[in-house]
Amino acid sequence: MVGFRADPVIRATIVRWAEYQPDKPTLSEAIRRLVELGLKVKKTKSAPSERQRAALADLASKAIDSVTVGTPNSNEKASRKRSLIKGPEEFRKDRVDMPKMKR
Repeated sequence: MVGFRADPVIRATIVRWAEYQPDKPTLSEAIRRLVELGLKVKKTKSAPSERQRAALADLASKAIDSVTVGTPNSNEKASRKRSLIKGPEEFRKDRVDMPKMKR
């Protein structure tokens, strides 16, 4: 037996979900089913495969090249491109396609 406290909004949401089920489960059964469903759901934040990563990098590279056509210096262009592909520093820790850096 497992117990937990649910605020009124969560409880009402569970009851409403149960009402839409064909067999109208009890509150306990509805909670059990929802927990089972939650445990079966695949993680949505998985890292892309090597093939996907290469395709994404190529797409980003082409997009950046198309907007930096007028850049006079090729070294400056390459530097800007690297910076854009890395992304803003504050978001780098959230990227799933890059290995995490140890501090």
